[in-house]
Amino acid sequence: MGGRVQLDAVVLGAVACVFAVVSGANDGGALLATGLKLPSVRPATGILALTAALVLVPLASQRVALTFVTRLGGFGGPGGRQAMTIAVFAALVVVAVLSASGRPTSLTLAVVGGLTGAGVGWGLPVSGGAVALVLAVALAAPFIGALAAWVVARLLLGLTTRRRLRRWHLAGFALQCVAYAANDGQKMLSVFMIAMGVSRAPLPVTSVAAVLFAAGTLYGLPRAGRALSREIIVSRPLHGVAAELASGVTVVGCAVAGMPVSMTQAIAGALIGAGMSQGGGRVRWPAALRIVVAWVLTLPAGVLLAGTVALAVRLAEKGAGV
Repeated sequence: MGGRVQLDAVVLGAVACVFAVVSGANDGGALLATGLKLPSVRPATGILALTAALVLVPLASQRVALTFVTRLGGFGGPGGRQAMTIAVFAALVVVAVLSASGRPTSLTLAVVGGLTGAGVGWGLPVSGGAVALVLAVALAAPFIGALAAWVVARLLLGLTTRRRLRRWHLAGFALQCVAYAANDGQKMLSVFMIAMGVSRAPLPVTSVAAVLFAAGTLYGLPRAGRALSREIIVSRPLHGVAAELASGVTVVGCAVAGMPVSMTQAIAGALIGAGMSQGGGRVRWPAALRIVVAWVLTLPAGVLLAGTVALAVRLAEKGAGV
């Protein structure tokens, strides 16, 4: 029995490492993309800043990671490692399939769906109320980001010069780094925490997750950056800065409440809001609609795939007397 527990921990630990790299490829480019038209933050500097935030910010607060581990379901108890492994696997498959079909989506939303499906399929206690609350906040975040970005863009348009805009870009990017590390990025830590059987990720774990995330960002920057900075709106530097500030404030607010939200969703909503501040013609609505459709498909696909796999594995183990 002890050997099986150790094997489950090793497998989930390996999955956690892969998940951190994929998170970087999926999320890191999106975080850097909004400001690519301003030279205030070079990609290398941005990746270093993101890495530092992912190492240090969780040492102050891991509320969102605990939401993944305990509030959505009982993943800290028996069967939690197996269910978490299946949930992450399902999330990665769903994101890969949708991205390959030209529909980039939210990895965080896929993980929430995967955890829900895997928890139910494995027979773990899953809190329907907590899942519904997380989804409600996730649904609201892009709209809040859009509204905030519309306001910020109007203010920046009337109050700032291009030189000052660079300073706002630095502030906005720093805020984004903190927001991601306090919220969306903690989905990585939750997987490591379940693998290790701990209630809080220590400094070595946050450091490993951050380095793996940085490696994934280097790989995924060109693709993810192009999807957000060019496809959603005809972007100008002002739009990127407004989106950074608005999405950062939105995601930090959700982190304070312990609610996991997708930074890429918040950024996408903020870019649309910033574009609309100068007329809806700047928004490429077909591209925006494709992304929204992907979001809608992500959750049920994650629930269905993870639930099916978890139930099949559980029944197979029972049949084998494991």
